[in-house]
Amino acid sequence: MSGMDTPPAHDDAPVGNRWPELAVSAFLMIIALAVIADSVRVGTGWGEDGPRSGYFPFYIGCALLLSSGAVLVGQLLRWRGDKSMFAERGQLKLVVSVLVPMVVYVVGVFAIGIYFASAALIAYFMLRHGKYRWMPTAAVSIGVPVFFLLVFEKWFLVPLPKGPIERLLGM
Repeated sequence: MSGMDTPPAHDDAPVGNRWPELAVSAFLMIIALAVIADSVRVGTGWGEDGPRSGYFPFYIGCALLLSSGAVLVGQLLRWRGDKSMFAERGQLKLVVSVLVPMVVYVVGVFAIGIYFASAALIAYFMLRHGKYRWMPTAAVSIGVPVFFLLVFEKWFLVPLPKGPIERLLGM
């Protein structure tokens, strides 16, 4: 048997297009419905001084709903015939290795504040993916949030989300 005839290894097994397209289009339809509902709540018509707050978001939501609905219906119509591949499993593992820490970061911003969450995220990526040593990792992961603290909070006077530790330290 030649190398061309062997099935792909489990990590390289391809993932088809149908489920990612269905999931993303359904997710975008939910977002579009939320935008439309909120636009209707604040008003989509014209007021005395021009369009009301929900006028433009309403039409953007409608366009998003129609386009993502078209993708969803198109994928359902070609369900059996669609053999195109989205990615190999190994590639998806790389995406997940970045996506999961980013989701944890977003939750961390609300739980512990942006500065400590940012330091943790930078340190994680430098150590895990960049293979840096502890000293440069500590310098960058502490230096970047301090830089942004100075720029946003002190110079531009724009407060960023604080967590309990940052409030305790008076940041």
